[in-house]
Amino acid sequence: MATPYATMPFHLETERLILRPWAESDAAEFCDLLAERGNGKPPVERIRTSITEFLAATEATGIALLPVQRREEADFIGYCGLIIGRTTLEEPEIAYELFRHAHGRGYATEAAGAVLEAAAATGRKRLWSTVGTWNTPSLRVLEKLGFHRDRVSTEENGEVAWLTRSLP
Repeated sequence: MATPYATMPFHLETERLILRPWAESDAAEFCDLLAERGNGKPPVERIRTSITEFLAATEATGIALLPVQRREEADFIGYCGLIIGRTTLEEPEIAYELFRHAHGRGYATEAAGAVLEAAAATGRKRLWSTVGTWNTPSLRVLEKLGFHRDRVSTEENGEVAWLTRSLP
């Protein structure tokens, strides 16, 4: 899938975090993260398949959802990156999810800030994010990063806020 955009960097570092490509060894911890959603823990084999699909999608699109680990502890705390999601390759969505124990420390804002810079480096002009309107902490992260509400839609799981941000 040839695009007019540069490939996003797949290794990003911030003061406290490292965002890097997925490895099969991330599967068990990724299962634990998904289990925090309250829908049970997915089978590790299915998550290994998902990781393989993430890597193939990254290869095809030049954008990536990346595992996030703390620099000092070297532990997996979630993911952050760009996805097509409900939008397009030209204007992808920024997505992130962290373990609850990592909430409230600025990690999501820090990781998403690095992804914003990486997205801008690809030559894209705008990003989207879609978030449940009930998810106040995530909406605060996006506000800090300069996203603005575009609209609200109603989906099977409730109201979804669509936010957008222009890139330099």
